[in-house]
Amino acid sequence: MLGGKIQDAMNEQIKNEFFSAYQYLSMAAYCESANLPGSAQWMRAQAQEENEHAMKFYDFILERDGNVELKAIEGPRVEFGSPLEVFEGALEHERKVTAMINDLYALAMEERDYASQTFLQWFVTEQVEEEKNAGDVVETLKMVGGSNEALFLLDRELGQRQGDEPSAD
Repeated sequence: MLGGKIQDAMNEQIKNEFFSAYQYLSMAAYCESANLPGSAQWMRAQAQEENEHAMKFYDFILERDGNVELKAIEGPRVEFGSPLEVFEGALEHERKVTAMINDLYALAMEERDYASQTFLQWFVTEQVEEEKNAGDVVETLKMVGGSNEALFLLDRELGQRQGDEPSAD
């Protein structure tokens, strides 16, 4: 059975993951309006991934005989000044999510909830990848600078990202 403190924290994380998806969709909308369809595709794939993360928490709570409590989600940021600002925002957001996951893991350790620690280890590893992916795009955008040609090529590359197939677990 899932302890009350961990259940509450995981329900909060469900909200945070769905907010992340909402934020990435907002970033995708900006990219579409800036005629950057590849960047929009990258952000849409990221939003899909965040929804999947929320559902992992949802399913885990239920598997542990807990109660899922869906909470209200704030509106995302909607205005951005440049593609670099969008991806810097994505990187900053992923760093916040990493801190949230680390706090959840620390709580699971404090509560001696070994099943939750094992479950959360996947997210700890995933956040390393999330920060690296966003950080790589930020660094590339900084190298590109004001070159529209290079931005065009980067956008085409970012558009190659596909959303993950929903997993059965």
